[in-house]
Amino acid sequence: MFDTLTGRLGTIFSGLRSKGKLTESDINAVMSEVRTALLEADVNLKVAKEFKAKVTERCLTSELHNALNPAQQVIKIVNEELVEILGGEALSLGFSEKPPTIILLAGLQGVGKTTNAVKLAKWFKSQGRNPMLVGADLQRPAAVKQLMTLAESIDVPVFSEDSDPISVARKGLQEATSLGKDVLIYDTAGRLSIDQDLMDEIRKISDEIKPHYTFLVIDAMTGQEAVNVAEAFNEKLSIDAMILTKLDGDSRGGAALSAKTVVGKPIAFASIGERIEDFEVFHPDRLASRILGMGDVLTLIEKAEDAFDQKEAQKAADRLLSGEFNLDDFLEQMQQLKKMGPLQNLVGMMPDLPQGANPEDIDESRLARTEAIITSMTFEERDRPEIIDGSRRSRIAKGSGTTIQEVSQLLKQFKEIKRMMKGNKKPQNRKKKKSKRKKGKQNPRAKTGGSSSTNAFDLSEFGTFTK
Repeated sequence: MFDTLTGRLGTIFSGLRSKGKLTESDINAVMSEVRTALLEADVNLKVAKEFKAKVTERCLTSELHNALNPAQQVIKIVNEELVEILGGEALSLGFSEKPPTIILLAGLQGVGKTTNAVKLAKWFKSQGRNPMLVGADLQRPAAVKQLMTLAESIDVPVFSEDSDPISVARKGLQEATSLGKDVLIYDTAGRLSIDQDLMDEIRKISDEIKPHYTFLVIDAMTGQEAVNVAEAFNEKLSIDAMILTKLDGDSRGGAALSAKTVVGKPIAFASIGERIEDFEVFHPDRLASRILGMGDVLTLIEKAEDAFDQKEAQKAADRLLSGEFNLDDFLEQMQQLKKMGPLQNLVGMMPDLPQGANPEDIDESRLARTEAIITSMTFEERDRPEIIDGSRRSRIAKGSGTTIQEVSQLLKQFKEIKRMMKGNKKPQNRKKKKSKRKKGKQNPRAKTGGSSSTNAFDLSEFGTFTK
């Protein structure tokens, strides 16, 4: 979403690298460009003006760190102010001493309330909670059925009935209490625009169940209109926080950068894809880091920890170092990588990308083609790819719907990876021998023991998945 803004800010800051000292005119010129970049990203005018004023003042009055060059000085201050306008800190949810903790979702029709109700339920399950959903959207045809279908995929129960929303809300709370559920999430009806009927219905539900949290679901793709909607809902309903959907879209990101300052309420969660798993706590500091092109290593690590089986990853790493790593091992690692989400999102979290590198250039279909090639091989070919000759390559290409060139490229890259990893292991052993000889504890001709350890196999080394 923020690729355009990230590129613009990178270009702006790169002009400061050649300067040995910042003058007042330099700072004013740069911040005018930053303000323009924010406005082009659909950031609220008031927010952009206040942001420029704060950063400019800090640059002119702060005692800047001597160890940083001018570009780094400005980026540091810009980063801190971006974190501030995004909300400062991630929202910390509390839980009711008398379960269940009740969460009411509100929002316009089409913003993704139903899907995000299920995503939120899955997130609570991952935190060790026992959630339940209530389908109180009786306006939209098949809304309750959609909720039940999605909830079934994550094994979370849904309560609803064909009556009226207020009755459903009341009985849903009674059902959750009797079942011992500790989190209760309400999916409510929306409208194409804010109207009195919509607000009256949500108020009545809210009065009936007395939610601990009221979350407004807003669509980041609608830009400033999303912020206007949030303002209107907050005036009439008094929301506690927002859930920002479609943060993986191609809009300019102004809603995310404006919502907290304009509405005065934090963003609690962000939906970053279509899958149920593509949902995360909103971390202002991490998003600010991504916007400035500095990556998001913490989120990347968390996704890897969730997706990869640590024992299997270590086993694959050991096999790689020992030279036993085969294409079946590689396929398994690639399938675990896919669990982390779209490659474009993952690349966007990586720090220090080369100048001009664009996550949008990542070709997701390369993963599917690579998987098709490997699964078109026999078990023996996957275990011993060196036996794959011309006729076998032709058969594999036809079976996978790819070309002989693609099959050859995969085999060549795989062979190079194994060669590189073997080469990385030998110097470590030689270093150990040298160290022991110095201490006089080992005969120079003696063999060294021990085992090497490494992280999970890094797919970034296995060629590029660019278009």
